[in-house]
Amino acid sequence: MYKFMISKGSLPEICKSIYDKHDADVIGTSSGTVQTLLLKNPQDIQAVLTGEFSKFNSRGFLLNPNDVLADNLLFMNDVQKWKMVRQKLTPVFTSARLKNMFYIMDRCARDFVDLVDDNPQLKKKPYTLVYTYTTAAIGASVFGIDTKTRSTMDSPYVAMMWKALTPTLKGNLILLTANIFPNLYKLLKLKTLGDYEKPFIGIIKKVLESRKGDTQKRHDFIEICLELKKQGVLKDTTSGYELELSDELLAAQAFFFFAAGADTSGTAMHFALLELASNPKILAKLHKEIDGVFEAGNGDELTYDDLDKMQYLDMIISESMRKYPPIGVLQRICTRDSVLPSGVSVEKDVVCMIPVMAVQRDEKYYPDPEVFDPERFAPENASNIKKYTYLPFGEGNRHCLGARFARVQMKVGLARLLRRFTLTPQKMEPVEFEKSAFGLRAADLFYDLKLRNI
Repeated sequence: MYKFMISKGSLPEICKSIYDKHDADVIGTSSGTVQTLLLKNPQDIQAVLTGEFSKFNSRGFLLNPNDVLADNLLFMNDVQKWKMVRQKLTPVFTSARLKNMFYIMDRCARDFVDLVDDNPQLKKKPYTLVYTYTTAAIGASVFGIDTKTRSTMDSPYVAMMWKALTPTLKGNLILLTANIFPNLYKLLKLKTLGDYEKPFIGIIKKVLESRKGDTQKRHDFIEICLELKKQGVLKDTTSGYELELSDELLAAQAFFFFAAGADTSGTAMHFALLELASNPKILAKLHKEIDGVFEAGNGDELTYDDLDKMQYLDMIISESMRKYPPIGVLQRICTRDSVLPSGVSVEKDVVCMIPVMAVQRDEKYYPDPEVFDPERFAPENASNIKKYTYLPFGEGNRHCLGARFARVQMKVGLARLLRRFTLTPQKMEPVEFEKSAFGLRAADLFYDLKLRNI
């Protein structure tokens, strides 16, 4: 962690450099006063994320109760609260729900392509375009499509979430204080999302109030919230634990959609496009697949089931998230003394770090790891990938709840974009990632989108 404070790069890169230098299954280090173990062995990773979940159920993020948004997000440390909230939100991401919600994402993807077409200046900043799409699509999926706006890309949430999710010195210092100087973090009552608390909660309260009594089926998150609020106080029959679904708690879950999905999905799409520009043969094969699906359908229409036919696109997204995992480091804190499968003892309060980027670029699991090769995820090859060496959405009980949503969002966005546009060939240069405590981000990298002759 100290090295992260003085370095220019990201924490995932620092973890990878440590990972590559040591042959041991577990590497001991520290984050200030907090003992930390960097895990390399997939069996140890599996134990922490799944097998010994009762002893590693906390993400290890120190939160202050006065930080209303952060303390109510799905990475909350209160296990009973987390379990109940997750249980109630899981149905949001079933195939049936996503199929009903698809019209929202497809409308956003259409508007995204029009945005690219109409804004030559924005094309000079392609990540901004992609990020606008992922943020606006999440906004429409949470709040519904605003019929008063011409385009879903004119979302009021884009600027707010860009500011909230872009790594800053202030944000990194708050995260580091929480990890390195926890007592100081508590004493100062610092907030990781304090700047967005009042405006975002205010928006949720206003929308929930305006939608009361609305009988129109929209299939968005607000509709789910209204259904949950009708249930009143939730109760776990086994433990007796009770939870009231307050507007603040629901606002935090809505914010979580943005926090967990906007930047991460945008980053995965961004790197996929960069690699496609650098690999013309892969791009040509993808164009052929996308064109085939559109031409076999009804003109310019695209359905939820059509996405399943785009297997090669799915492979490309998977490979993008392997080489450039949007979240490059996972962590869990030990809540009870434990022993890992490798034989290493882990005491209570020790943090276990899982260096996702390092694992996914380890040549033991992925030969020629720096090569962008979607065939790694072809059906006949994907089954050979060693378990717990591919972790872009995490694994186990706390894996990303919105993983299926994210894939649909990325696939429909890329399918529509690459139906109308192609990429000027360019050489992929080594990437310098932005300074970030968890993610891999390189918003300044450029690729040239140009209209296709179809």
